[in-house]
Amino acid sequence: MSDEQPFLEHLVELRSRLIKALTAVFVIVLVLLPFSSRIYSVMAKPVMKYLPDGSGMIATGVLSPVFTPFKMAIILGVILAIPFILYQIWAFVAPGLYKHEKRIARPLLISSIALFYLGCLFAYFVIFPILFQFLPGVAPEGVTYMPDINSYLDTVVRLFFAFGLAFEVPIAVILLTLMGVTTPDKLAKNRPYVVVAVFTIGMLLTPPDMISQTLLAIPMLLLFELGIFLSRILIRRKGEAAEEASGDAGDEQTSDR
Repeated sequence: MSDEQPFLEHLVELRSRLIKALTAVFVIVLVLLPFSSRIYSVMAKPVMKYLPDGSGMIATGVLSPVFTPFKMAIILGVILAIPFILYQIWAFVAPGLYKHEKRIARPLLISSIALFYLGCLFAYFVIFPILFQFLPGVAPEGVTYMPDINSYLDTVVRLFFAFGLAFEVPIAVILLTLMGVTTPDKLAKNRPYVVVAVFTIGMLLTPPDMISQTLLAIPMLLLFELGIFLSRILIRRKGEAAEEASGDAGDEQTSDR
């Protein structure tokens, strides 16, 4: 019975955290809904800017003009609620962590949120202009480039999450090294395999064109190198802290004698 009680308490706590996270998403979506059409217009600026003269976006579905901005508001609500969602996860997990684990986890959590948003901003301000300026120019002769609003939304959301997750590479590298799964030197030696893996991931996460795949792969490689660099610093500091701790313990033993 004593074993079941903590388990039930954890389940109740988990349910409470999930309800709070879903409530946050729901509230943000409610706030965004009246502005859904305007939000979609902002999201559509990168493609609208480079459409051929006399053309525009189209809606092939009967209800697409209504449901596509609505879907955009829901997706944006989830993206904006990510810090609160991660905080709820942290609040559920943190009581079971040691002090030194919390000291490492907090900055990593904050950094992961910042990097995700940075990846989304990078996609919107850097990748979208390059991609949507290129696409109309490669349309076959006799084909008018007029993107469907729902198809455009799917592409944009896919790129947002692709670049948001891609910018988490340094966090993943740091966690793997701190947990002892690998070392910075091993990662550096396996760099050729990482290059292949990164371009494969770019192919799977982005639309089927070489430009977006390459533009995703290059930042991932740079962030991978940043992760190796930061991991070496953290491991060195961890070793120095361990040496100081052992030295202090040795001094205490000597004084006791």
